[in-house]
Amino acid sequence: MAADATSEFQIDSEQLYQEEVFTDRRVGSILRLTPVRSDGTRDTGRAVVFLGQTQVLTQAGALPINFEIKADTLEQATEQFDRGAEKAVDETLEQLKQLQREAASSIVVPGSGAGGAASQGALGGGILGGGGIKRR
Repeated sequence: MAADATSEFQIDSEQLYQEEVFTDRRVGSILRLTPVRSDGTRDTGRAVVFLGQTQVLTQAGALPINFEIKADTLEQATEQFDRGAEKAVDETLEQLKQLQREAASSIVVPGSGAGGAASQGALGGGILGGGGIKRR
């Protein structure tokens, strides 16, 4: 059993990246992932990857948002950050709303009606807060 658990966490030495973080310390961060070989030298056969990170504030606390930025340079990544963040936030909110709908339709508490705790705000007011999301 121990051998099986160890294999799940084996680093793929053919898929290594060096990570650099660039941030304005206000809106978010851009990660530049530069492909490297197992000896740490640059792997020019693979493309550099840019990832964006930001968060939105909800009544339940900060919700991290991560997304890929299609860019070739850091300059392009900074220019495209806002569009990527907006899209990722919209997709995340839609997923949360879907989870909220699923929870509301599946929880039935005897004597409290069809929606149960979910319709009373356990999920509805807590996660999404009725539109109470603030961008950080």
